[in-house]
Amino acid sequence: MNSIVRRPGMWPLIGLSLVTLLLAGCASSTPAPVRNGTPAPTQAPVTQSGAPQQVHIVRPGDTLMGISRLYGQNVNDLVVWNSMMDPNQLRVGQQVRIAPPGSAPAAATAQPIEVRPVQGAAAAAAEVPVKHEPRGGRQPYSDQAWAALRPPASAASQPPAAPEVPAPVPQDAAWLWPAKGPVIAGFNEATNKGVDIGGAPGDPVIASAAGRVVYSGSGLRGYGKLVIIKHDDSYLTAYAHNQSLLVKEGDAVGKGQRIAELGSTDADRPKLHFEIRRQGRPVDPMQYLPPR
Repeated sequence: MNSIVRRPGMWPLIGLSLVTLLLAGCASSTPAPVRNGTPAPTQAPVTQSGAPQQVHIVRPGDTLMGISRLYGQNVNDLVVWNSMMDPNQLRVGQQVRIAPPGSAPAAATAQPIEVRPVQGAAAAAAEVPVKHEPRGGRQPYSDQAWAALRPPASAASQPPAAPEVPAPVPQDAAWLWPAKGPVIAGFNEATNKGVDIGGAPGDPVIASAAGRVVYSGSGLRGYGKLVIIKHDDSYLTAYAHNQSLLVKEGDAVGKGQRIAELGSTDADRPKLHFEIRRQGRPVDPMQYLPPR
């Protein structure tokens, strides 16, 4: 049997050699790269001259909230500077002013960086639908402003799903007085395009004939809260200065149906201003209303 010779101090030397090899291997390893996960701050685009640009070109995915954050502006300021009726309706390619009107325009603009839609609660706030009723922003009376209150003939003539449109009113049919008060001002095409009927606030205002409501609001200065009813392809009636409106656009109304309450909006006293229009032109209602 062979005997194994064990020399004193041999095992400590072997252990020291192994430790030295391990340390050498660790020292030669390349450290793993460290990546900074924090995104770089977003900066608003600048012109080639170095000054901030005055206009942002809308790209797919842009929102007004995102544009305001990109340029450090207030959303309400952007709405005012661009006279926006509906801030949520941005079009690709639309120019959005991001500086107050009157600011010196930049010489040349750089292509803006891509803005992603706002996420989470901010996106929900940015996508809140804009309420269009009741209409605001009254404009002075003119034939063009009056015509703008009525929908296009093609839209108005389309039959509604329900309820059915009442039968057109014949020209020789008896029209109803829309209010019970006395006539306090007669028809004059130059100064008064209808008749004014006195009354007390809250008195009922009724439809003079059957038809469909084509306007209900207060967008025409001088008429206050106004209802316009289309009776057929020729005739409209208008009921102005009401204190409250009881019907909305698109409603089918019957002859004698209560549509509003008499008031004094845009008037010096409680009264109903009543007009009959044929082919868009005012006619004397006294020629159509039954005698009292």
